[in-house]
Amino acid sequence: MNLIATSTFGLEAVVARELKDLGYQPSIESVGRIAFQGDLAAVFRANTWLRSADRVLIEVGSFPAIDFGELFDRTNELPWEQWIAPDAEFPVNGRSVKSQLSSVPACQKICKKAIVDKLLRAHNVGSLPETGARCVVEVSLLNDVAKLTLDTTGAGLNKRGYRRKVGKAPMKETLAAGLVQLSFWKPDRPLLDPFCGGGTIGIEAALIGRNMAPGMNRRFAIGDWPTVDGSLGDVAREEARDLAVMDRPLEIIGTDIDPEQTQLARDHAHHAGLGNSLKFRVQAFEDLDYGSEYGCMFCNPPYAERIGDKIDVESIYRSMPDVLRRLKTWSHYIITSYPRFEAIVGQDADRRRKLYNGSIECTYYQFHGPRPPKEGAAPAPVLDEDATSSSEPVMQAFGGLTDRAEPQAEMFANRLAKQARHLRKWPTKREITCYRIYDRDIPEIPLAVDLYEGRLHIAEYDRPHDRTAGQHADWLEKMAAAAGEKLDISPDNTFLKRRRRQRGVEQYERVTETGSPRITVSEGGSKFLVNLADYIDTGLFLDHRITRGMVRDEASGKRMLNLFAYTGAFSVYAAAGGAASTTTVDLSSTYLDWARANFRLNELDSDSHRFVRSGALEFLADHAPGEHYDLAVVDPPTFSNSKSTEGDFDIQRDYVALLGGLLKLMSPGGVIYFSTNFKRFKFDQTVLPGCTMREISKQTVPEDFRNKRIHRCWRIVVDG
Repeated sequence: MNLIATSTFGLEAVVARELKDLGYQPSIESVGRIAFQGDLAAVFRANTWLRSADRVLIEVGSFPAIDFGELFDRTNELPWEQWIAPDAEFPVNGRSVKSQLSSVPACQKICKKAIVDKLLRAHNVGSLPETGARCVVEVSLLNDVAKLTLDTTGAGLNKRGYRRKVGKAPMKETLAAGLVQLSFWKPDRPLLDPFCGGGTIGIEAALIGRNMAPGMNRRFAIGDWPTVDGSLGDVAREEARDLAVMDRPLEIIGTDIDPEQTQLARDHAHHAGLGNSLKFRVQAFEDLDYGSEYGCMFCNPPYAERIGDKIDVESIYRSMPDVLRRLKTWSHYIITSYPRFEAIVGQDADRRRKLYNGSIECTYYQFHGPRPPKEGAAPAPVLDEDATSSSEPVMQAFGGLTDRAEPQAEMFANRLAKQARHLRKWPTKREITCYRIYDRDIPEIPLAVDLYEGRLHIAEYDRPHDRTAGQHADWLEKMAAAAGEKLDISPDNTFLKRRRRQRGVEQYERVTETGSPRITVSEGGSKFLVNLADYIDTGLFLDHRITRGMVRDEASGKRMLNLFAYTGAFSVYAAAGGAASTTTVDLSSTYLDWARANFRLNELDSDSHRFVRSGALEFLADHAPGEHYDLAVVDPPTFSNSKSTEGDFDIQRDYVALLGGLLKLMSPGGVIYFSTNFKRFKFDQTVLPGCTMREISKQTVPEDFRNKRIHRCWRIVVDG
């Protein structure tokens, strides 16, 4: 007989390979349809064994049809009585593509009439009650050729029987099996699914690994047809049980952040006859790590279509190179519909294939790691910085070091040692304990390195490079390790910050949650709390050290205002200098609390020191009548679009409104220190009458900063 296995778009080649493994000769005849030939036993075997197919159809007949009369006559000629019993229920489904008979309902109606007429005559009956076994007919027209088939499967082949409950955004079992079969995974390799949900991918892999036929525990529609020998189904199931390798050890792990999902996965694995051979545990993706080598990671992460917020989903994707580089010898297989996925993760996949997860068009991205060594062969070269040039080149899917990393690390370390020797006496003479020892001195190593009382803080400048995101993360860690080793600073006291573009108040917000305590450092006779681990910036801008001293020196008896105050370092300096009062304004409650802690650390009287949570422009607009200040510091971000304010803030656009509003609050002879780190900032002094201003950038950048344009600063004096 001519038989057809149907599949979702993109899995045709997988189904064809499965049929070939069963001993048949398949051919892909069109999208989603794979033709092969076989007897009734083949129908039962195909239904029992096919993992990625949707259904198995018997082709009853095929013929040209350009009018309804021809469609009726040729359909009526086919041997329907061989398959459809007198009492069978036989609905007719249809579809038409590029054919003159384009009305599907009309085609279905004509074929139904033709089949009824044939069955009444062939079975010699007066009626067809359609109360018996279900036997679904399909008429499919393509390019004016009609093909009539019978569905032998019934409930789709994805209905394995182990999924008793439906989890969040479940993946079809047939698609999961296809993903595994499109990979390099073998049963002797570890498999990991960090977004396991109900465990479908891991379960399908286990069925493949143990050669368990997915349909060996279920019945199919054809087995209920009285016109067919149902014992052939028993034969197929018996063959499947005999060929299963139930004792084959497997290393398959599924993790998910949702404990309900991992419990659901355990239940599904149990119902699939896999017992406890699969391991499922609760774990966040960012905590993913695994000790085994040469495994395959599969994941169906959120797409932000059925589940997941768009911002959260993109955050997961951006974290993938950093997380997956930990699995140095692994290959990674990711299916998602999210646009620009490769741009977000920062590298192109080795292979990609269009697939459909339900009705959602997705792409299956494959990132290939090194092949495992053949049995008895020498181990593969070690994938670390110590690999010699004579080693066989081996690339990990995410991360890894390029040939330039080792010489760059050596140059970097030597430069740090030289700078440390040069500056070893300089901070002592000036009573400075926190200072910069490297400031992008070597252009190809664009890092900033600061010492905080024996602790090393390394941050990167946002500069273009030719490394992938994962490779760049490994490169940064290599540089940090080289710096710590050269300066004899332990890894526990070496802190590496990866620069990301920030928005709004996020410019200072957390980049990680290490639980690292804030430490106390000294500067200019005052103490400050800094956090070297969890934030992009530490809590104390070292480039403003001189400016803070200027503020302290003229703060005595003054009413001081600090806008965009961050952790209140300028306010502490002013209070230490004898300011009559300070008003510290910032939009972030986190940093206002930090500023209060800095005041308490220095035992400063808090009664005359206010802390106001507000945007700067809003504070200026809402100030109390008669409120004036003698000294002010304004150090705004380049751009801010916090949800807490009605509009965004742009320094170039809004500096006039900002300073103009501040001038109205200043007493005659009052002094404003205005600073920005926007390199292209243009200051038109003519638009701010009633004051005298002078740029003091050269005087305010400390000598330990090689970048003399790290900020620009003006001293503005209000006319008396």
